[in-house]
Amino acid sequence: MNSEIALFVFIPFCKIKCTYCDFNAYANLARVMEPYADAVAQEISDCRLQIADLTAKSLYFGGGTPSLVPVAQIEKILRACESRFAFAPGIEITLEANPATADETKLRAYRALGINRLSIGVQSFDDATLRRLNRGHTVADAIEMFELARRAGFDNINLDFIFGLPLQTLADWRATLRRAIALAPEHLSLYALKVEEHTGLEHQIARGKYPKPDDDLAADMYELAEEMLDTAGYAQYEISNWTRSVGVGNWKLDVGRQSNIQLPTSNFQSRHNLTYWHNEPYLGFGAGAHSFFERARFWNVLSPVEYIEKITRGESAMADREEINRELEIAETMFLGLRLNEGIAFENFAQRFGEDARVRYAKEIEELKEMGLIEMSDARVWLTPRGRLLSNEVFWRFLP
Repeated sequence: MNSEIALFVFIPFCKIKCTYCDFNAYANLARVMEPYADAVAQEISDCRLQIADLTAKSLYFGGGTPSLVPVAQIEKILRACESRFAFAPGIEITLEANPATADETKLRAYRALGINRLSIGVQSFDDATLRRLNRGHTVADAIEMFELARRAGFDNINLDFIFGLPLQTLADWRATLRRAIALAPEHLSLYALKVEEHTGLEHQIARGKYPKPDDDLAADMYELAEEMLDTAGYAQYEISNWTRSVGVGNWKLDVGRQSNIQLPTSNFQSRHNLTYWHNEPYLGFGAGAHSFFERARFWNVLSPVEYIEKITRGESAMADREEINRELEIAETMFLGLRLNEGIAFENFAQRFGEDARVRYAKEIEELKEMGLIEMSDARVWLTPRGRLLSNEVFWRFLP
């Protein structure tokens, strides 16, 4: 049986830079969009890794703003992937989109290319909040893009939101959730704000323009989201991700106390992101893109211009490489897997590493159970609702 791998393509271009963003994204490099697409396609074609027996289960165009670049450049990169990798039947192909780039013709072209999942960065359904974030779009733009995507044939749409934002109230967040639920997307991603260093938002907070994030309020917002989405029929399958279930309705992990638990599946869970949470191999292409393959992590140079120059000269764009030893791989598999509501299945862990997680981490598991942060059955271990709120308190304990 062929091994599966996930593919990631980074598109670093944006119309404007959001105040909270610390991604490797640029608002002033439109002039290099075409040579960048050429370089990414070339990097994919020149891939010399042992991939002959690998099947691509997902392809993810992330950014930046992939929906900003011309369709022809997305097509060029996608065709390079098709030529270099065997695509699994029904491969999930995701493209991230900003509502400011809403265009029905472009969306229909994406569907015609085989892109079957759209991830729209809405962030908030409050115009004042969007202006504070320098998002460059309105609530109306976001709703329009969603409706255009539906008309274009997208039946697998994710909406991204951030909570704990400057001056955002619990009532604001409730209103955003209500509008999101009313649209009935297949998938929702809700992320707590993290103020990153050297961002516009960090400087604004330092100057006193906005207060520091309130962790208690953010926790209230998270719990509100859990409650509202549960009531609306969305199943949480990861700390920050919810999906509409297919054929199984809503579900709880309380039944996980039994060893014969059968967890529901959904056609709308992000297959690409599940690769990360299962700590499985993936290959990244483009400026700053990261890969994890054959127990090594490696990543490309950050600058799109430098990246283009290196690829054009026939050089590797790799900036650095880190060998992942067995101890680190085990630790990362534990804390990444615990992000999922299903948690870590002991049988899968034993098959992969040849040992029992309950024995290896007996002390950590017992401490976390006493703290009310995890639960365990005969078959698996998973985070409690309190554990999801305090997940970092769990994860650091598994670091080597």
